[in-house]
Amino acid sequence: MALDRRAFLAGALAAGAGAAAVLGAAGPAGARTLAAQPLSTQDWMAGLGDATALQRMTIPGTHDSGATKGGLYVACQNTSIAQQLDSGIRFLDVRCRVTGGSFAIHHAAFFQDLMFGDVLVACWNFLAAHPSETVLMRLKQEYSEDSDATFRAVFDDYLDNRGWRPLFRIADSLPTLGQARGKVVLLADNGGLPGLRYGDGNVFDIQDDYNTEPFAKRGRIENQFRKAVQQPGKLFVNYVSTAAYMPPRWNSDRLNPQVHSFVDGGELAGRTGLGIVPMDFPNTRSGLVSSLIRHN
Repeated sequence: MALDRRAFLAGALAAGAGAAAVLGAAGPAGARTLAAQPLSTQDWMAGLGDATALQRMTIPGTHDSGATKGGLYVACQNTSIAQQLDSGIRFLDVRCRVTGGSFAIHHAAFFQDLMFGDVLVACWNFLAAHPSETVLMRLKQEYSEDSDATFRAVFDDYLDNRGWRPLFRIADSLPTLGQARGKVVLLADNGGLPGLRYGDGNVFDIQDDYNTEPFAKRGRIENQFRKAVQQPGKLFVNYVSTAAYMPPRWNSDRLNPQVHSFVDGGELAGRTGLGIVPMDFPNTRSGLVSSLIRHN
C-alpha cells in the first residue's frame, strides 16, 4: 500500500496542477466522496488515506515561517505564508509577540509586518480551497515577557471573539490525517496554550541544533532521518535550518542541496515517515519540497 501511495504522489507531483486523478475530497466533517480533482503541491495529501498517522508522514515545513524582514541575519524566508502553503509546505513555525491585545509576528526583536490574523487568513483561504490538506502549526511566544496566562487570553480572544476556533483542531493527542483535514493542528509551544504540547518527549523527537555549523549540521540532519526510519513511532522533527557563523540564507544555500541529495539518494529510497522537515528558504532549491512529499 505504501508503494502504491508513493507512486500515486510521484505521478501527481510530476504532472503538476494539470494532472487529474479520481480520489476522495474531504468535506468539513472529514467525509470523502469520489471526485475528479487535479493534484499538485497544493493538494498532495489527497493521495493519502484518512487512516494515515501523522507520525508516518513526511511533512515539509518552514522554520520561522513569517520571518521575511530584518535583513540578512534575520530573514529566514522570502515567500509569504500563502506561497509556502501553495508550494507544499504543511508545517508552520509561528512566533508571536503580545502587543495591544493581539499577536504580532516577530523574529527576535524584529517585527515582520505581519499579524497572527494575517497568518490565519492565509491558512483559512488555503484550506477552504484544498480541504484534503492539513497544516501543523507550532505556536511560540517570541520577544515577549508576558505571562503564559496573558498569552493564553490573547489566543482565546482570537478563537472565540474573532471567530477562529473552527479553523483549529486542538486536542491532547495527534489526530489521523482524516481527522485533521481542513484544519490547523495546534502544536502548543507556550505553557498557557491548550492542546498538544510541542516538544513533549512522549510524542515528539526533535532535532533543532540551530547554532551548529553546516558541515556538522548536515550529519545531524541525516542521522535524524535515519532514526525516523529505524525507530518509528514518534513524530520526528528535523530542522534543516541553522544560524551558525553565517546568515540563514547562506547556510541554507549550503544545506538545502545536500539534504535534497540525501533525500533522493539510495539510503532513503522507498522510505516513508521521515517526519516534519522545517527549512529556511526551501523554494531556492528547486524540487526539494516535492522530493520530500514523495516520501509518503
